[in-house]
Amino acid sequence: MEHKVKSIRPFIGAKDFATSRSFYRDLGFEEVVLSPQMSLFKTGAFGFYLQNGYVKDWVDNTMVFMEVENVQQFWDELLTLGLLDVYENVKLTPIRTESWGRECFVHDPSGILWHFGEFSRK
Repeated sequence: MEHKVKSIRPFIGAKDFATSRSFYRDLGFEEVVLSPQMSLFKTGAFGFYLQNGYVKDWVDNTMVFMEVENVQQFWDELLTLGLLDVYENVKLTPIRTESWGRECFVHDPSGILWHFGEFSRK
């Protein structure tokens, strides 16, 4: 079967919808409010849906990988945002090198684990 994909957008939950909306805007995503209970956050042609819904087991087990062009540049810019000073429960984990490339991590205010990575060029 041939897929003519135009986008893929995961749905993620939020423990505190207003806080998560603010966090993702501060992280550089553009928000498109779809309803009082859901927003689309996008960067370029890519995006995800943030829902005003929280199930601890679901959120605690949600991970999203976003490939970036330059993980070092992303990390350096991430640090200038001061997210740890503004949001409770946000965690940043510095870049680590793996066999496939490099990545850093961000836990959002609800506990969603984001991987921001750059694949090795061979």
